[in-house]
Amino acid sequence: MLYLLFGAAALGLLALDQWAKLWTVANFAAPTAANIYSTPDPAKPFLPGLVELTRVHNYGAAWSSFSGQKWLLIGLTSVLLAIVLVLLVKRVVRHPLGVAACMLIFTGGVGNLIDRVRAGYVVDMFHFEFWPSYPVFNVADICVVIGAVIGSVYYLWLYEKYDAKQPKEEITDGEADAPTE
Repeated sequence: MLYLLFGAAALGLLALDQWAKLWTVANFAAPTAANIYSTPDPAKPFLPGLVELTRVHNYGAAWSSFSGQKWLLIGLTSVLLAIVLVLLVKRVVRHPLGVAACMLIFTGGVGNLIDRVRAGYVVDMFHFEFWPSYPVFNVADICVVIGAVIGSVYYLWLYEKYDAKQPKEEITDGEADAPTE
């Protein structure tokens, strides 16, 4: 039931991510030859004083790292998504916080992978007004970051207690022959 609930939430977040990207593409001009990354349109307030909307094409990963390395990013993302999927399918992670972290990371990875395969870049739209040098991001990025934070909390404080494999107790020769009470 837990996996079904988080799976439904993941599909909803993926749909929200794709809708936000489509809305952004429909409401902001595409970047031009003069600036292939950002729209020439002015930003629009989303949460005034906090977050504004714009359109940026990110050809790399976080902070445009590995920019222009489309196939490397597709390959790395696919491998990471496969690892997270194995953790979920084999139920290596069973605690609700760990499952939520995996689902969020998986959802965000799929959302950005869809863009990267389809268009060769990821559409980003949210920008903090109060932090001009902070990069523009999207719903998928939010999922990955929140999933990573939750995953860190889970791993540091809950994994050992709830999901770590317990070592089998070793039986010595003397204990095997001793009568049990």
